[in-house]
Amino acid sequence: MMMPKFVFLCAIAFGTLVAHIGNVWGQQPAKASLEQVEAYVRNTWKSPPAGWESRIKQDETQRVCSQFRNDPPRAEYAAIKAREIATLVFPADGNVLGSWKAGEAVAQTGTGGQFSDKDDTVRGGNCYACHQMAPKELSYGTLGPSLAEYGKIRKFESAEAKAAYAKIFNAQSVLPCSSMPRFGAHKFLTEQQIKDVTAYLFDPASPVNNP
Repeated sequence: MMMPKFVFLCAIAFGTLVAHIGNVWGQQPAKASLEQVEAYVRNTWKSPPAGWESRIKQDETQRVCSQFRNDPPRAEYAAIKAREIATLVFPADGNVLGSWKAGEAVAQTGTGGQFSDKDDTVRGGNCYACHQMAPKELSYGTLGPSLAEYGKIRKFESAEAKAAYAKIFNAQSVLPCSSMPRFGAHKFLTEQQIKDVTAYLFDPASPVNNP
């Protein structure tokens, strides 16, 4: 399978990758390794984009997940979950469902997170890079679980839709050290985009729920 064009949300996840480099042989991240990675990233362009350094710095959750190789002790697990739950913001009107057609476009769009993207580049979730969604899709990633018939399996229940919205907004609030990006918490996707993707999963008319 060809690697997806979209570099998997490097604006969010690259910091985690940096820390894992030092862990290849069971060691903690070494300062030299971090410097080498930073040098590699910096030398990728003739003129590095402004602010690139901040895009590879880890926050506390990324640091802890890297330290424990995504298997944190119970206390750290609870601390991550509490910290990330606090970031959740639901739509003011309580409606977590938008347009499934717009959500399909978000799921299939893999631009917006690459260093080479311009500021006005349309951002997407690149969901198919990790998940099967619509059963009829021929190409999709397998890093994440299949989401085929997601809403149908959950009987299109509103509570399940709200839970899905929360996971898209910040997967760490549901499963600490999840590999899924924190789309809403990091403001990578808008509230409307997250609502649309949730609708793509839960609308009975969506291709996701129609084999």
